[in-house]
Amino acid sequence: MNLTPETCYQALLARDSRYDGRFFTCVTSTGIYCRPICPAPAPRPEHCRFVGTAAAAQEAGFRPCLRCRPESAPDSPAWAGTSTTVTRALRLIEEGALDDGDVEALAERLGLGSRQLRRLFRRHVGASPLAVAQTRRVLLAKQLLHQTDLPLTDVALASGFGSVRRFNEVFQALFGRPPSALRGRRDVAMNAPGLTLLLPYRPPYDWQAMLAFLARRAIRGLERVEGQTYRRVVRLGGTVGHVDVSHAPEATALRVTIRLPELGQLPGLIVRLRRLFDLQADPAAIRGGLCRDPDLATLVASRPGLRLPGGWDPFEIAVRAILGQQVSVTAATRLAERLVERLGERLTDGGEIGLDRLFPVPERFTLEAVKAIGMPTTRATALVRLAAAYRERPSLFDRRGDLDASVARLRELPGIGEWTAQYIAMRGLQESDAFLASDVALQRVLAREGRRPTPRELLARAEAWRPWRAYAVMHLWHADAPAAAVRQKETCDATLA
Repeated sequence: MNLTPETCYQALLARDSRYDGRFFTCVTSTGIYCRPICPAPAPRPEHCRFVGTAAAAQEAGFRPCLRCRPESAPDSPAWAGTSTTVTRALRLIEEGALDDGDVEALAERLGLGSRQLRRLFRRHVGASPLAVAQTRRVLLAKQLLHQTDLPLTDVALASGFGSVRRFNEVFQALFGRPPSALRGRRDVAMNAPGLTLLLPYRPPYDWQAMLAFLARRAIRGLERVEGQTYRRVVRLGGTVGHVDVSHAPEATALRVTIRLPELGQLPGLIVRLRRLFDLQADPAAIRGGLCRDPDLATLVASRPGLRLPGGWDPFEIAVRAILGQQVSVTAATRLAERLVERLGERLTDGGEIGLDRLFPVPERFTLEAVKAIGMPTTRATALVRLAAAYRERPSLFDRRGDLDASVARLRELPGIGEWTAQYIAMRGLQESDAFLASDVALQRVLAREGRRPTPRELLARAEAWRPWRAYAVMHLWHADAPAAAVRQKETCDATLA
């Protein structure tokens, strides 16, 4: 943790929401750990221990506070940037790597030994990989107990516990009471169909910008923005469901309604939603990194809560990136709609909300089918080869190595150049430092006296923006959006004339 005990204690006394999720307070006199914003009376400083993660608190023997509920805190960024390996391991654990496998298998996926992985976790997280995995299960289960009316058996399954017996044992050991005793006031009304949860974020959050970005790229039949809500058909393994996502600013969270027939897929679905809506971002850290550049400082000040929209699936983002090569966003979206219409599986039960298409699986990509949507042969071939590579190597989009290694691996695929690989890394892999140096919009916004910077000049300037270059891209794209709309209108008017 990179905060001093004195800073943490002052933040605790002030109940400063800016520090929510950045540390947890372990109270030695009660055996409880809390968020900085906990409404309970502040403990004496000599009774406080400060840790960077909930897992570290639980591994040290502290139990979660029932008032401030640590499961509602945004994920801690205390380890961010300290170890790329730990960052990637945490992502894999969040995606369920230790639900079906062990630490040895996780270490092998990361290309190192299990002892080294455990040592890195002790240094950067303060807890073992298994403790992190169990903490995530416990906190998700506790959230489901507080926010839903699910039966206890379903809560155990949905939060990733292998058995109800194990679920009960862990809660009895941690809280000194059975899970049923933690049922209390519900945060979300459950009279609507589906399961409704709150997914917290660290404020501010520019929901309008996120909706606008997704709306411009929404594929008819698969997803749509309706009012202030994003809706989508989702597939996890063989399970198909629907999600509705809206903003709950009063709770500093997104409100998600999920209709999913198999609750065992819930942890994976939540992971994807957090990635899609960039709920782990730390706006204060991003602002501090970008505001050293005067031009970016102005843009960040106007949109302090701008997020980096992710994707539901890296393969889908890769396909969209290839479709978007050398065409406008509108044209790329039309191509994506044709692709989904021709190759995507049609649902028979999606009519109730008007979403009845799934994004096509790699097996459906044939050269004849892709060319039929109006694609040039070279790009159609690139899509088919991408799908074939993903079928042969399901780990194609695994987050191994650093950003440069990921981009180099993607560039080995035919038809994927630097811009496309960086775009996939930015949205599909959620690489905060991905950067599109050859992007015309970036060059246009940063032009001076009619001269646009070259890609090499942009790369040199962007060195000062690390590790938040992808957020700089988003700010520059938003700055270019009004001019892009005018250009598109002028093109349409010229065509009509």
